[in-house]
Amino acid sequence: MQTEILDAGSISSFDETVDVLVVGLGVAGASATLSAVESGAKTLVVERAGGGGGTSAMSGGVIYLGGGTALQKACGFEDSPEEMFKYLRASVGLGQDEAKLEAYCNGTVEHFDWLVANGVPYKNTFYYGQSGEPPTDDGLVWSGSENVAPFRDIAKPAPRGHVAAVPGAAGHKVMSSLCQAVANSGAAQAFNTICSALVQERDGTITGVRLETFGKSRFVRARGGIILTTGGFVLNDAMLDAYRPEARRCQMRVAADGDDGSGIRLGMAAGAGTRHLDKVSVSLPVTQPWDLKRGLLVNAKGQRFINEDAYYGRLGDAALLRQDGHCWLIVDDAIFVKPEYGFEVCAVGETPAELGQELGLPAGALESTIELFNRHAVLGADPLFGKREPYLQPLLEAPFAAIDCNVESARYAVFTLGGLATDVEGRILDPEGRPMRGLYGAGRSTSGLAVGGYSSGLSLGDGSFFGRRAGKAAASARL
Repeated sequence: MQTEILDAGSISSFDETVDVLVVGLGVAGASATLSAVESGAKTLVVERAGGGGGTSAMSGGVIYLGGGTALQKACGFEDSPEEMFKYLRASVGLGQDEAKLEAYCNGTVEHFDWLVANGVPYKNTFYYGQSGEPPTDDGLVWSGSENVAPFRDIAKPAPRGHVAAVPGAAGHKVMSSLCQAVANSGAAQAFNTICSALVQERDGTITGVRLETFGKSRFVRARGGIILTTGGFVLNDAMLDAYRPEARRCQMRVAADGDDGSGIRLGMAAGAGTRHLDKVSVSLPVTQPWDLKRGLLVNAKGQRFINEDAYYGRLGDAALLRQDGHCWLIVDDAIFVKPEYGFEVCAVGETPAELGQELGLPAGALESTIELFNRHAVLGADPLFGKREPYLQPLLEAPFAAIDCNVESARYAVFTLGGLATDVEGRILDPEGRPMRGLYGAGRSTSGLAVGGYSSGLSLGDGSFFGRRAGKAAASARL
């Protein structure tokens, strides 16, 4: 979709006037809409698809929340905003926005209560089995690397993945609940509608949009502001080539049809600044089921490069972005279980040397890696990467096998993290860091909490949290 900025002086009249106009009805757009209505604003939300949901509805439905939510307490876990902040500050990557992190950690207990009040159901039970949505309807899971090295020594671990009460992927339940809340809120909705242009005054203020529905255009004025919540750009090959070309090598792009960067490009055309457009989240879920965490992930030199018990998003980032997508998970007969998500065994050997030869690794490399790991594992230690019990099991029992984790053949899942620059209130900033009047944003069309280090649930978490803030700020700015 082409983007365009129109001079307000060229618009003879607007077809409609609202207080707040939200572009996109995923989790950020729904939350922004509800917040604007709660603040008393006449609100219109437009969505290019035939209904709300977007990528949020396709997701696992995990929302990263903590600090001592009612669900955490019901499951017997202690947490605090301070411990949550320490973990996120250490894990979300360089260039993070600490003001956003602090606001989020201090506000997520209340945010969880808000989600429940808006119809998202949670069951007060804990599921231990995986990093991500459980196959059950349990409400709380580990969804990051809180309880593994190095983070377990930085902050007190606590599970923070809050999952709506439906078995399996719960994104549809989160979004059906929030979309129903939007429908009940009194906000106007327009589907099959794209925002093809922003209307800008000579002083730079954004005062309206051009909307197109089945080829018919109309102009809508927004007294408070426009909120861009249109998703990321992982489906835009040109943008990926410009900012993170490695992402195009991944088999799976986590996105709905609209994640083509249209909102980001609209903001940029109006003069908005951007942050972290080169940042992506890459998942490599080869350690599902968790017994496979006992294996050793090795690169093209036959060397380990990460603790295998880490969250699969950290595994994917390390494998694709630091090892060029060339690696294998080495297992022995004692620990082998069939991986989920289509990962396949690509080589087998009666000895580590034979397996290394089958893989074309440097002579002696794999044998040395396994010998060093085994020597310390029997003592309950991993001095190189800090892998923990119960995954410190020596690889001793032939045959030995390699599970293919190369990007050309294995399932890598990717989505973008960077986007328009915003402050803690959701105001879009210009390249100098100054708020642009009339323009707001949230969700994956903006640069959120994660800027190169991810935990499941941060997208739905910061999208909904800062969507609410953007809705409130735009409503308060109406003239």
